[in-house]
Amino acid sequence: MDAAAPLARTEMPAPSFVMTDEGYQIATYVWGEPDADPVLCVHGFASSCRDNWVETGLVRDLTRAGFRVIGVDQRGHGASDKPRDPRAYSMGSFVSDLITVLDTYLVDEVRYVGYSLGARVGWQFAVDAPEHVSRAVLGGIPDGRPLARLQIDQARAYAEEGKAVEDPVTRNYVTLAERVPGNDLSALLALAEGMRFGDADPDPERPPRQPILFATGSEDAILERSRALAASTPRGTFEEIPGRHHFNTPGSRVFRQRAIESLLAA
Repeated sequence: MDAAAPLARTEMPAPSFVMTDEGYQIATYVWGEPDADPVLCVHGFASSCRDNWVETGLVRDLTRAGFRVIGVDQRGHGASDKPRDPRAYSMGSFVSDLITVLDTYLVDEVRYVGYSLGARVGWQFAVDAPEHVSRAVLGGIPDGRPLARLQIDQARAYAEEGKAVEDPVTRNYVTLAERVPGNDLSALLALAEGMRFGDADPDPERPPRQPILFATGSEDAILERSRALAASTPRGTFEEIPGRHHFNTPGSRVFRQRAIESLLAA
């Protein structure tokens, strides 16, 4: 295959499953040469590795840049287990899953790319397990608890009784959840509820110390709050992705280019 072919499609391999301490199966995927520098890619809420990273072309671009890509379907998503207990979705559980994935693959340190929920998890991963993250790209990172604006009661009434969702933010999330094949809306609502437990806010007083690129769409409602998180990070830089909102920034060519430039930086 010509490495310069602009629209070459990345094949989606069958998942390899990693078992968490609680007994949940986490689906993982690998592309690239085994001895290449690894990049861990973690998707956003109601998405999947395929949706955020394969279909957008990022996996293709990362492997062309010489990286080995390890993709993950976070718990509650994709081919991974989808518990319906909100207690299964603490921030600590998401971070622990990633450490388990790296341990299983015998990888000590990675570059990290995360979007939305995956970016929020990436912030905490870089803070709590800094030995595992050399640098990161955090796209569309919320400054507060992920999904805090989601009206869970309305979404649950829709899932269980078919009632119309009146809140526009909640309606957008429900539409997003239904767009991705295989999503379990009840599990995603449990996730949204679970993320409200405990200390799930990113702490600007305790930011990651690694080089971090923050990238958020110019039309995203959280733009300025993401910019503020970047300003609180000692080695943080910020990139505004032109003409993009929260749900389509991962598909931006500018996002992919800036991400790879940041990951390749010395």
